[in-house]
Amino acid sequence: MIKTDFIYKAAISIGEVQELGEIHSGRRRIIPITGGTFEGPKLSGTILPGGADWQVIRRDGNAFLEARYTMQTENGALIYVENKGYRHGPEDVMTRLANGEAVDPGSYYMRTTPFFETSDPDLDWLNRTICVATGAREPDCVRLDVFAVA
Repeated sequence: MIKTDFIYKAAISIGEVQELGEIHSGRRRIIPITGGTFEGPKLSGTILPGGADWQVIRRDGNAFLEARYTMQTENGALIYVENKGYRHGPEDVMTRLANGEAVDPGSYYMRTTPFFETSDPDLDWLNRTICVATGAREPDCVRLDVFAVA
């Protein structure tokens, strides 16, 4: 049985969606990451502006999420994050999410696998830990609960 340890909750602020249109695998969208915060028993700090989620809404309605951004801990350590996953649900729910409406996170599936890189020796455990996250898309932010697989 897989066990997990809670690491942190994040509120990731996002900018206006950039619609690139149809590509070979679906509809490409870029969602700028403008900042945010994260807090938990193992990590706390801010999410720096400059990242983005380069997502593809596939023809079956499934969203492939691919976010890259930088976090900075309270003591100044920088952490690069590459977070990939899926978001899907009933068509009406996904349409409301795409339109920027507030939707109950229990009405759709959003799971990701964040990978971390840092040079901070106190956080080296992140460089070799598999993590999973549950997520929720809100009109102006993405919320994640991140867990380490024990």
